[in-house]
Amino acid sequence: MTLAVFFGCTFIAFGPAFGLFIFTIARDPLRIIILIAGAFFWLVSLLLSSLIWFIAVKASDPQDERLQKGLLIFGVMFSVLLQEAFRFLYYKLLRKAIEGLVALSEDGYSPISIQQMAYVAGVGFGLMSGAFSMINLLADALGPGTVGIHGDSQLYFLTSAFMTMVLIFLHTFWGILFFHGCEHRRWWEIAAVVIMHLTVSGLSFCNPMYVGSLVPSYLLMAAAAAWAYLLSGGSAQNLQRFLLCLQSGASPQPGS
Repeated sequence: MTLAVFFGCTFIAFGPAFGLFIFTIARDPLRIIILIAGAFFWLVSLLLSSLIWFIAVKASDPQDERLQKGLLIFGVMFSVLLQEAFRFLYYKLLRKAIEGLVALSEDGYSPISIQQMAYVAGVGFGLMSGAFSMINLLADALGPGTVGIHGDSQLYFLTSAFMTMVLIFLHTFWGILFFHGCEHRRWWEIAAVVIMHLTVSGLSFCNPMYVGSLVPSYLLMAAAAAWAYLLSGGSAQNLQRFLLCLQSGASPQPGS
């Protein structure tokens, strides 16, 4: 049973992101480099925020529960702001990289656009975030032990896997929105990304009432996905054509 939980949660959390990596990133060495660098930037932001939170906890009174809860909320919010600050630094770095690629290319064009960089960087942020969210839980999922044996929710691992999946997708969409806002100097788009990130992180305090955190997070993911799709050049007409192609491919017309 523990092995089934381990593989099930792993495939739920990382299966869709692994598919994105295989079909859209793995074939291009430049995209792989951008993804790894994005994961590194997220990792550095986590390291710095963890260090600051650790110092704050050690310098405070461990017996004061209200203070410790306040420090936990501060740590989460500060970590979100630091992640978005590092996303901005990564955008600046990639902007310089594009200028260098244009200077080195023979035709005067970059082999990768800023929109593609935003997507790949977002996947890198999301994968590293998901890895740190699930790695310890997956290790515990292998046992020994049974989830919920003392009356707690048996959906803990499953809920964590679905939350990890939505966070990976959200980081991908946030990357597209954030880079678009930086590129076109639409600071309200950047502010929207920060607010959504703070909201999703704050919803985690609703646990163990998992419906209160999962449902709003998936609604925000749907809104961010639609917004990123439109900013990337998508339209309702293109989506309709795509769906019609799938339908006609599944049930072809006679005589065609």
